[in-house]
Amino acid sequence: NFMDRKVTYMKEDAYDLKLAYSITIHKSQGSEFPVVIIPVTMQHFIMLQRNLIYTALTRARKLAILIGTSSALNQAIRTQTSLQRQTLLVQRLNSGR
Repeated sequence: NFMDRKVTYMKEDAYDLKLAYSITIHKSQGSEFPVVIIPVTMQHFIMLQRNLIYTALTRARKLAILIGTSSALNQAIRTQTSLQRQTLLVQRLNSGR
């Protein structure tokens, strides 16, 4: 069942199916793929962030496909998070350690 819709494949259609894999946007950083499919839905609204959409789109070499709603995409575009990391790097560099 997908979105309350049952999809049935006949035995002769099995040859049309191709093996595929999925990974998270975070795990994809630094990699590229021929085709990237990006779900953009309100179900995981916490992940609707501009920087994540950008990262996902830039992983595609040839084709990026966004699946979802325009309202979810608009939410992602409007949400610009800037997480400031709390490290002691500056202090350590200044102290010479």
